[in-house]
Amino acid sequence: DSGTFLGLGTVTGSVAIHIAFSLQRLYYVKEAHGIVVTDVAFVPESRPGRELLGGHEAALLSVAVDSRCKVHLLPTRRSLPVWLLLLLCAGLIVATILLLQLAFPGFL
Repeated sequence: DSGTFLGLGTVTGSVAIHIAFSLQRLYYVKEAHGIVVTDVAFVPESRPGRELLGGHEAALLSVAVDSRCKVHLLPTRRSLPVWLLLLLCAGLIVATILLLQLAFPGFL
């Protein structure tokens, strides 16, 4: 609905969710259906849609030739805050300098 993700259903019944701009696969279920997936649709980002999502990032509905519908939930991805990443990089630089100082006295 927002254009962030791309849903894919295959002839073998598999279902996948990719990031739209990079095509990185985030979710994959081999043979989620026993036969050809005929339609996929993301749950809209409306109030009822958010209630269905719960703590998940996205939900994809898939329908196969056998007329069964399945819901595929994409768990929320975790990421590091920028400040934590910068703090880790600064710590790595300080640790490297200290190790060089121990290995080569008079380095600084």
